[in-house]
Amino acid sequence: PIYETPTGWKYFGSLMDAGMIVLCGEESFGTGSCHIREKDGIWAALAWLSIIAFKQQTVEAIVTAHWEEFGRHYYSRHDYEGLTAEQGARVMQQVNSYTSRPSPDMGLTKVASCVNFSYTDPVTEDTTSNQGVVFTSTTGSRVIFRLSGTGSSGATIRVYLERYTKTDLNKDVQKILEPLVVFAGEVGDILGITGRDTPTVIT
Repeated sequence: PIYETPTGWKYFGSLMDAGMIVLCGEESFGTGSCHIREKDGIWAALAWLSIIAFKQQTVEAIVTAHWEEFGRHYYSRHDYEGLTAEQGARVMQQVNSYTSRPSPDMGLTKVASCVNFSYTDPVTEDTTSNQGVVFTSTTGSRVIFRLSGTGSSGATIRVYLERYTKTDLNKDVQKILEPLVVFAGEVGDILGITGRDTPTVIT
């Protein structure tokens, strides 16, 4: 099975301790496994070395072949750092309102759902609520808003952008995600609330 958890390695640890998963990964590209409990690159480097040794190909060739067979997920995270607590709360209140009213289109596709993500740990049965507002389109693209208090100063709004395609495999990431960026700015009223027309950090 696949488990979608909130941000935080404690959620992975709970599942690993119970023998329910062997691989884990997070949106900031940290990956790990039950036999090497770390997230800063050791397991990822060993995993890639194993794949390269088995395939006898370059990383580029392996990734390209994977995209051609399974399609590609384009992903980026836009962070708006140094916001006031009020600004952060207002953006989240704005996007959360779409859980009970229709959303505008996400580019050329309709929004299939908008939910405020909550998670119940299958091991401890503890529930964690308000873990982000998730917009999902009819084609599977996703825009997620999450309020974080771990930025360099003040509140941080993190906007996660993801689009899946089986055809446009070698496009510029920010260019192909542009319709999602426009959608995020609209539903979050980011410019109106924060005065920011660009994110502080793009990952």
